[in-house]
Amino acid sequence: MHNIPDVDDLIDKIIILEGGFTDHPADRGGPTRWGITEAVARSHGYEGEMRDFPREQAAAIYRRNYWMRPGFDRVAQLAPSLAADLFDTAVNMGSGTATLFLQRALNALNRNGRDYDDIAVDRKIGPRTLAALDAFLRRRGAKGEEVLLKAVEALQGARYIELAEKRSANEAFLFGWLDKRIA
Repeated sequence: MHNIPDVDDLIDKIIILEGGFTDHPADRGGPTRWGITEAVARSHGYEGEMRDFPREQAAAIYRRNYWMRPGFDRVAQLAPSLAADLFDTAVNMGSGTATLFLQRALNALNRNGRDYDDIAVDRKIGPRTLAALDAFLRRRGAKGEEVLLKAVEALQGARYIELAEKRSANEAFLFGWLDKRIA
């Protein structure tokens, strides 16, 4: 039996990590509060000043868009620590990117298809991704989730460096990303 993470606790940690209102000139997301960009807030009907964006609305968006919709709640049934990390990655890079990291890692760790077939890297958690995750964890035992988490975080770290290399303004964020987002 896994200790499934409490999504409210995960959301609280994200909100604390993301902080209150920011409007960093190098951040393409523009004005942000609780880690929610103005564009995302507007897409959910918020019309006020971003400085006043309610924490409760941010929490609802996190639950719906970054936990339930991408299917990390289903991943949590099999691999709770991995699901918590995917949630954090989704908040920072998008849920499709977080899922892409998981799918790539699962394919690379299947021992050339001996443990389970490769899955499509389609950026969506579906039955095949969950079946591959389950097969991986059954094959690799207690250490499996830990190693898979390392693989996902390695891909995430590499992506942060690529972002800084491709856009020098992102160097302003690289240290913090690596410090706060990579275990």
